[in-house]
Amino acid sequence: MDTITLNQPPSLKFLFAHPAHFFALGCGSGLSQWAPGTVGTAFAWVSFLLFRPYFSDFQLLFLFSAAYLAGIWFIQVTGTALGEPDHGSIVWDEIVPFWLVLLLTPSGWIWQGAAFALFRFFDITKPQPARYFDEHVKNGFGVMADDLVAAAYTLLLLALLKIILA
Repeated sequence: MDTITLNQPPSLKFLFAHPAHFFALGCGSGLSQWAPGTVGTAFAWVSFLLFRPYFSDFQLLFLFSAAYLAGIWFIQVTGTALGEPDHGSIVWDEIVPFWLVLLLTPSGWIWQGAAFALFRFFDITKPQPARYFDEHVKNGFGVMADDLVAAAYTLLLLALLKIILA
């Protein structure tokens, strides 16, 4: 495989070389040349809107839990293959936590848009303990965990906003 840097997405060949790569790279959304984390989060939003009508909240919580646990493995395998545990093209860690955020966010475009902006903010700024996972836990678990923390901060702020605006 060619040497890949953090700023360079892998090839389509790499995406389809292993099922873990396909999911870790967000079904291809992580191959974006521009802001792959944002593109991956947008993919999560669109895909959520497509599958949400077909599942109950309980079914989605079960599926998201399975996707989260599987994501630890997807990211571990893909990060190892890329030589970087949290390569920029790995976006499954944005997708699954943002699905959870959307499930727990009040309905409506304004709330979902606010959730998107807040999640991206917390994912980029990495407030503690997200920063700890990002800096010290260099494996699939750490990569998934820092975005789960971003999701928790997002949900907390959305809940406070809902209380204030009620």
